[in-house]
Amino acid sequence: MSETEVITGEAPIRYAQALLELAEGAKSLNSVEKDVKSLKAILGNSDVLSAVINSPVFATEDKVNALTAIAKKAKLKPLTVQFIGTVAENRRADQLPSILAAFEDMVARRRGSEVAKVTSAKKLTAAQVTSIKTNLKKSLGRPVQVETSVDPDLLGGFVVRVGSRLYDSSLKTKLEDLRLTLKEA
Repeated sequence: MSETEVITGEAPIRYAQALLELAEGAKSLNSVEKDVKSLKAILGNSDVLSAVINSPVFATEDKVNALTAIAKKAKLKPLTVQFIGTVAENRRADQLPSILAAFEDMVARRRGSEVAKVTSAKKLTAAQVTSIKTNLKKSLGRPVQVETSVDPDLLGGFVVRVGSRLYDSSLKTKLEDLRLTLKEA
């Protein structure tokens, strides 16, 4: 895959757990969950913002100001804005994508479902996403939330990641397997 996979370490899980507990304590889990989805979209669509939070050149204070200003402009709830500011103040702005992903996984598990990340060679139709959801639900035995992304390098097919499990039916991988098989012969 051309995109860098988010690897969740111990600190992002602790921060995600803290956000989950804060949201539940404030009885605003649903609104914080929406905020997290919005923030993930903002981070995913802005190469400039990603560069700022990942760069050691920018001061912590600048990262705090940038992230909180964007969160306020996006009309995120005060709890979410404060959390983002705290993450940045603690010099963890670069781990924000991992924290958000861990939070979504925790919320999904609490609701008895899983989060599946589906990467395809081209944009999937609504019918294809529904079919994938249905098949994953049968396979896993519980509801599945599907996040989709596009990676043209796959050439065809798709890759599904559910937790630590990976299902790869991409044309790129099949061609690579064939190349290795022919090389051995």
